[in-house]
Amino acid sequence: MKELSPETLAFITAHRSEDVRSLALQAAKYPSVDMAEAVVQIAGWQIAEKKVPLWADTPGILFPPHLSMEQCSSEVTARYKASLVSGQTMADLTSGLGVDCSFLARNFRQAHYVERQELLCDLARHNFPLLGLDQIEVHQADGTEFLKTMPGVDLLFLDPARRDSHGGKTVAIADCEPDVCKLEPLLVEKGRTVMVKLSPMLDLASAFRDLKYLKELHIVAVGNECKEILVILSKDAVTEVQLICQQFTNTGEEQHFRFTLNEEKQASCPLVDKVEKYLYEPGAALLKAGPYRLLAERYGVKKLHANSHLYTSSTPVDFPGRCFEVLEVSGFGKKELKTFLQGVDKANLTVRNFPASVAELRKKLKLKEGGDLYLFATTLAGGEKVLVKCTKAQMH
Repeated sequence: MKELSPETLAFITAHRSEDVRSLALQAAKYPSVDMAEAVVQIAGWQIAEKKVPLWADTPGILFPPHLSMEQCSSEVTARYKASLVSGQTMADLTSGLGVDCSFLARNFRQAHYVERQELLCDLARHNFPLLGLDQIEVHQADGTEFLKTMPGVDLLFLDPARRDSHGGKTVAIADCEPDVCKLEPLLVEKGRTVMVKLSPMLDLASAFRDLKYLKELHIVAVGNECKEILVILSKDAVTEVQLICQQFTNTGEEQHFRFTLNEEKQASCPLVDKVEKYLYEPGAALLKAGPYRLLAERYGVKKLHANSHLYTSSTPVDFPGRCFEVLEVSGFGKKELKTFLQGVDKANLTVRNFPASVAELRKKLKLKEGGDLYLFATTLAGGEKVLVKCTKAQMH
């Protein structure tokens, strides 16, 4: 790791909120500054300010080039992972920048950071003490090789690389590096609990199919976007795998929904042939996990159609997703639509179980994106196609 001069460090602090492309062109004006390195640090700090505020707020933290910053976990998801585990010893076998390791390690007396890249190991040795994490030991090593010789620990954490040899993104568990499916017997032998971070694009059925020691499956969404799938593996026998949907809204609210596939199968789900006063759209983690029948049962709401994944009720319900107050419902007859859309030139449009895309429908309805109105194009239980006009519900 390159030692930065006092002039370069001072420049980084003074200019860290400025545009890095503009700064890179001014190298000649600052001959005593290592501009290439300064730009890397400033760009890294700017990402960390939004993604990992604790690191951005800690004086002296150094950052790697862009790709490692892009791939690291956010503070919100790292704190969530840390909330699930504690013990005496842990090892992170694919540590990267070390964001997850830095939050997980706070719950353990001793932690091992394992990473192949020399630069990232050097940064970890520099950064962890600044974060007050003297219990983390840094190992420059291949995680799979380290696993073979390490003693048992309370927690093993892995975030397998989800890029192939050509840099393309991979999703399937077996296509990631290392292959957790192959390593699974050794992982559960060495770790009392094993936590693996997987692609948010993963088909959940494949986790049930490919992993023999699956205990819990966590789907984590931030700002209504599915960010991570976490699998918890353990040799402890479980009667049924728990699915946990954890959602963090843009307002900082947490929504939590836990279920099993068997509970979902047995749940009753009433359908309704008309939209009532309130409309609900499940959050991203719930849409990924699919507890569609249970949502109706647990929240006392009715589903618009078996495949629409929209719900309705006559009185407001604190639902884990987006909640709307219904203003009006229209069919797709020309006259009816004209009256329905009078004075509406823009709206936020969503389609659910509807035979046209958002772009096609927006063009047909001549609507711009945005504003305070929300339109849902969907199908009711009887097969009728409708357009539902709503505003965001004020839930208390």
